[in-house]
Amino acid sequence: MIPKQSTVVIENLAPLVDCGRYPLKRVVGDDLVVEADVFKDGHDHVSALLKWRKRGDVAWNETPMVPLLNDRWRAACSLFENATYEITIEAWGDPFRSWQHEFRKKFEGGVTPLVSETLEGAAMVCSTAQRALLQADKQRLEELATLLEAAEPAQVDAIAHWSELEALMSAWADRTLSTEYLPYPLVEVDRERAQFATWYEFFPRSAEGHPDKGSTFRDCLKRVDDAKAMGFDVIYFPPIHPIGATNRKGKNNAVVCEPDEPGVPYAIGNRHQKCPNGGGHKDVAPELGTLKDFDWLVAQIHKRGMEVALDFALNCSPDHPYVAEHPEWFFKRPDGTVKYAENPPKKYEDVYPLNYQNENWRELWEELTSVVLFWCEHGVKTFRVDNPHTKPVAFWEYLIGKVRAQYPDAVFLSEAFTRPKMMKVLAKIGFNQSYTYFTWRNNKYELTEYFTDLTQTETAEYFRGNLFTNTPDILPFYLQQGGRPAFMIRAALAATLSSVYGIYSGFELCENAAIPGKEEYLDSEKYQFKGRDWNAPGNIKPFLTALNRVRRENRALHEYANLRFYRAENENVLFYGKMTEARDNIILVVVNLDPWNRQDAFIHVPIEEFGWMENDTYQVHDLLWDERYLWHGSRNFVALDPHTKPVHIFRVRRWMSREQDFDYYL
Repeated sequence: MIPKQSTVVIENLAPLVDCGRYPLKRVVGDDLVVEADVFKDGHDHVSALLKWRKRGDVAWNETPMVPLLNDRWRAACSLFENATYEITIEAWGDPFRSWQHEFRKKFEGGVTPLVSETLEGAAMVCSTAQRALLQADKQRLEELATLLEAAEPAQVDAIAHWSELEALMSAWADRTLSTEYLPYPLVEVDRERAQFATWYEFFPRSAEGHPDKGSTFRDCLKRVDDAKAMGFDVIYFPPIHPIGATNRKGKNNAVVCEPDEPGVPYAIGNRHQKCPNGGGHKDVAPELGTLKDFDWLVAQIHKRGMEVALDFALNCSPDHPYVAEHPEWFFKRPDGTVKYAENPPKKYEDVYPLNYQNENWRELWEELTSVVLFWCEHGVKTFRVDNPHTKPVAFWEYLIGKVRAQYPDAVFLSEAFTRPKMMKVLAKIGFNQSYTYFTWRNNKYELTEYFTDLTQTETAEYFRGNLFTNTPDILPFYLQQGGRPAFMIRAALAATLSSVYGIYSGFELCENAAIPGKEEYLDSEKYQFKGRDWNAPGNIKPFLTALNRVRRENRALHEYANLRFYRAENENVLFYGKMTEARDNIILVVVNLDPWNRQDAFIHVPIEEFGWMENDTYQVHDLLWDERYLWHGSRNFVALDPHTKPVHIFRVRRWMSREQDFDYYL
């Protein structure tokens, strides 16, 4: 078969991720703006279409592209389904447009006669009528062809530019020699909560806050309701599976575990337990309840408009059924014993890592994929994946692809604190959200540089940063040293720099007791039950509630890539904003990065981005503290006391006149 002739050049399509090797990321309802260079030899006019369809569909949706400058073209499409889409550009030399242009030049230049040119145009219209599949269009094109044949040059020129004729000629254009952009780039369209969500992590066994005994699934609703009252919508559980007994760790990572200590949930699997599914990754820890109890809890969380995220930790205790049933899935020492996990100088004697390149790797990959599918069947569609950077990238591409083929609404969060390129490639191959270096970015330069890269470069096309303020593994020095103001500052940054963020329980209580010299919690609940008064004095629950309300009520904060940084005349003050494309929701955020001292600054409001003049008056409404100020021009003053009001979140509205009520705005 002779390949179709390529008559048009289509290149430099954007956006693309690694030349189209990996999908773009969008959420349901997003518009995708596509640009490309489109041109051909000679002086013929070119027509181009942006086309898109769900992968697997036959028919394309189409919209005309608009020429910009220097052979650059643009169009946009809307993506309304949680699915994988294909996009492409189709372009062709357009003889009708070329004829239009040529005829007008000759007519306006006084060239006569134009009989041949008139007949040429009429013939094109007649030929197009033969291709029209709608009888009404066919009939109208034939009428217009007849009209052209009998018209004088001035009438021909006028008819040729009738919008009706142009639309019909475009609809039934001859595209037999068109060129398509290949291969088709992909777009993963996620559900909204992949981009806008507020996570709250807690250990079910510590739900009631008892220091000497564990809670169960049935005891978790008070903690869920408290999280909901604070405005969180994703409840994230660390592993809920049976915990191994062999080499079980004790309090503060002690090598010897006392009889009443619960062990580390990340040491998964206990074949000695009476578990219906073998005591592995498809079971729940008996001390938490039964699988039926877990299903009840999931249903209760869904009933509250929230959802469950589960930790997918691919660790196996020495008691995991895989160890006995599939010893070839694990690494071996020279003496034939199974090798436990290490991250020198740390040792994890209670965990065996899996070997993803073992001789039966296909069976292993399929089994681990089935684990995720199992929990999807139990109503869990969000997974925080533990240390994905220590497993092959190809494995994750396989697993996520298989799961999303059945559950396109599945969301995967990559917990990869590792080298930047590894973090990014995990996002490219399918992770919907990613942990970031936010945890260790504290000063103005670090935050500005890092989030400019995450949100205003190609990185934003595939990488969504989920900003966790803290984790069970990480208590940053900033929180250890900065006291209550530091917790408020970091929460405000996380909640507004990104559209998705999370906290680990205890953050709302400003827990900051650490192992001296380390970013680790003292008496970490990874190793023990955690005693807590969930309403202890000094908590920041009202602040978090207000913060999450502001996020929920302002659409600009639902978006990820609209972050922009602005000038503040103080290195301890960070100034940035987000606004919707229509500029009907403008949010400006000013944060004191110093948790000890009051900081004042003149900030430069980007009024030119709002379409305003320097002498315009506008109101800034602090949505956290419900305070309003009238500002003029771009340079305005702020004062931020970390102990009372360390952050302003302003909604900006133009004030129409002094005679009108302050609540009436453009």
